Amino acid sequence: MSNQKLFKGSLQTIILKLLERNAKMYGYEMVQHVKQLTNEELNITEGALYPALHKLESEGFVEVEVLKVGNRMRKYYSLTKSGVTETSDRIGEMSRFLETMEQLITSKTKLA
Repeated sequence: MSNQKLFKGSLQTIILKLLERNAKMYGYEMVQHVKQLTNEELNITEGALYPALHKLESEGFVEVEVLKVGNRMRKYYSLTKSGVTETSDRIGEMSRFLETMEQLITSKTKLA
């Protein structure tokens, strides 16, 4: 997607939806999952992902579990109970927004 600004405002919602679908994920896994789901149209950078994850954690929507994988420690993120509710709310808002945008861009009506 050439205009990353459109995507930037949706990043937290994307993260919440990924965690809803996958129970728990680590950051790099999220990046790769989004690339795969969007045929590489969306590219999440670490510089955008981790601040968004930290914000969701500070708001109580995401929790972190650190696990040792091989010789390294890995942070896994998952939804809290309030995160599940927030995901549902944000997906509803996003759906309504997309419907409204669809009406605007496909409308053939001229204003007087």
